[in-house]
Amino acid sequence: MKHFLLFLLLFCVIMGYSQNDFLKPFKDCKIDGSITIYDYHAHKWISSDINDSHYQTLPASTFKILNSLIFLEEEIVAGENEVMKWPGNPDTIKYGNRPEIYHDMNLKEAFQLSAVWVYLNLSKKVGKEKYKQYLADCNYGNGNISVNDDDFWNFGYLGISPANQIEFLIGFYEETLPFSKESFKTVKELMVEEETDTYILRAKTGWTRDGGKDTGWWVGYVEKKDNTYFFATRLVKDVENQNPDFSKCRKEITRTILTQMNILE
Repeated sequence: MKHFLLFLLLFCVIMGYSQNDFLKPFKDCKIDGSITIYDYHAHKWISSDINDSHYQTLPASTFKILNSLIFLEEEIVAGENEVMKWPGNPDTIKYGNRPEIYHDMNLKEAFQLSAVWVYLNLSKKVGKEKYKQYLADCNYGNGNISVNDDDFWNFGYLGISPANQIEFLIGFYEETLPFSKESFKTVKELMVEEETDTYILRAKTGWTRDGGKDTGWWVGYVEKKDNTYFFATRLVKDVENQNPDFSKCRKEITRTILTQMNILE
């Protein structure tokens, strides 16, 4: 850990950034959290909080990246355009008060809208024993899905750190995880958030309110012509502490820092 911290500080000096450059966007949003970044070609890490980058929390809907791979690999869904039927009677406690997700939709829309009901219904067809194997094979988090709840990525004991999120994303990017090329191709297309002449941004948000805490994520990577940069941003606050900007700050903080580093325009 000490060697990693020293390396991180040296990297910040070399790159011309101070710790405050990375902390200021969090202060501007009046929120606690961290961002961890990995420069793929240089094999270098940078983080606004080295300790937080190794602290595990629930992945929330960032788990939809791995979940989508599993659904496709297990042939639970045929592809991104297969339509899932809305079962009716929304459980607003479980799904949230989000009328925009209460209708038939395909996997692509479910991923982009983070429709909990679609992923919960499909996950029941996987079963926890298969999930345990996939989590182990992908070195994803602590692998603890022992909670008595199908929604184990939003509630319970499954934990993953920002650094581990990036490690998983590197395996996803390299296609070294135990999935077919077709599954990788489909999920990579689902993740496209922005595409310009100079880069492609692939990412997924997440937000859970388990344990009296709001935990918000934005994880992904930016593919440029000459390099790829991975990121994992996580915000945390007590549920009772109101912050109407909590949701949008996940992306705003990330974009600010990635723009400072000339990764985004």
